[in-house]
Amino acid sequence: MNGASREALAAARERLDALTDSTSADAGSLAGELAAVTALLDREVSLRRVLTDPAQPGEAKAELARRLLGSQVSGPAADLVAGMVRTRWSQSRDLVDAMEELADVADLTAAQKAGALDDVEDELFRFGRIVSSSTELRAALTNRSAPVSSKSELLRSLLGGRANAATERLVTRLVTAPRGRSLESGLESLSKLAAERRDRMVAVVTSAVPLSDRQKQRLGDVLAKLYGRRMHLNLDVDPAVVGGIRVQVGDEVINGSLADRLEDASRRLAS
Repeated sequence: MNGASREALAAARERLDALTDSTSADAGSLAGELAAVTALLDREVSLRRVLTDPAQPGEAKAELARRLLGSQVSGPAADLVAGMVRTRWSQSRDLVDAMEELADVADLTAAQKAGALDDVEDELFRFGRIVSSSTELRAALTNRSAPVSSKSELLRSLLGGRANAATERLVTRLVTAPRGRSLESGLESLSKLAAERRDRMVAVVTSAVPLSDRQKQRLGDVLAKLYGRRMHLNLDVDPAVVGGIRVQVGDEVINGSLADRLEDASRRLAS
């Protein structure tokens, strides 16, 4: 997002935080309501154009949103949506993207309040690894011609009772309503949002053998010092990493594996 949309999203995030900080607003319920509004605006192109029309007074758009939502959502959800349409958006599509992000943040907030945010982060990462290792599973989850009900049922069989409820909701929304995103990029975005709840960055750490608690603590401390922010470690084991570790933070790779050092030395000798 650029310009006005970025500012509008930041303001909406602040309002969401204010709502979920209070005891009267249930973050999990709010997430479901915002997801429903996202689906409505994604489906009704003319409606979202009206609600983001810069030529229309903000208060008039807010009142229209309230009338349309009526008793379908709670008061806090209606207030949040009204505030979003009252502000200016660079593109009408940005409003839908922002609404979707707020739904995800609300679910992550619910997990955080329940003391389960770490579990959700780990489950999102592990689910991504499972999908990347199974061509058949990925095909089933991303098949555009497959009914939504069959995808939801597949996810229930995979996650139901095995993962946090917030994880199941987040993944189900991503799979059943990807809105142009790939499964991998969607899971990565969710992981980043989860890390932001604690003002942390995400580091994907690949090692030949599982790291000990002491090693994880030391690595987290080193990365936090290097990047100036707390770091959440997503741990993966790959026997192909002969020695050391491979760390990826965003697009940056810190390579300390023996296998890659040997490969680098071979390339230098060959050149």
